[in-house]
Amino acid sequence: MVERTLAIIKPDAVKKQVIGDVIQRYEAAGLHPIAMKMMHLSQSTAEGFYAVHRERPFFHELTAFMSSGPSVVLVLEGKNAIQANRDLMGATDPQKAVAGTIRSIHGASIEANAVHGSDSPDTASFEIGYFFPGMDL
Repeated sequence: MVERTLAIIKPDAVKKQVIGDVIQRYEAAGLHPIAMKMMHLSQSTAEGFYAVHRERPFFHELTAFMSSGPSVVLVLEGKNAIQANRDLMGATDPQKAVAGTIRSIHGASIEANAVHGSDSPDTASFEIGYFFPGMDL
């Protein structure tokens, strides 16, 4: 089934200048970017995006990190795109990620783990709408 998912190349990966490598990995896995923009998230934008985690102890560190520099926000389309992207990203903790996944290669810590990806169809729908509102994708 062809799906769409949101992906973010986080500030740590942008700073390391690995945007091209990450996008190449998406494309090689059959995930085609259909919308993309580079943006520096404000603290309030990051807080709105991660609102589901507002009560978690890591919320403030996460939103501060996500607003610390530019990110690349993409909509990826492909067969089973949500799970395909999750598999490609690897575990949240780069130290536990399978070798060859984006996080095992480019992630440094649980926080600075290079990429974000939607975890379900409902989340993907919310996240795509959050960053690409009103776009006919």
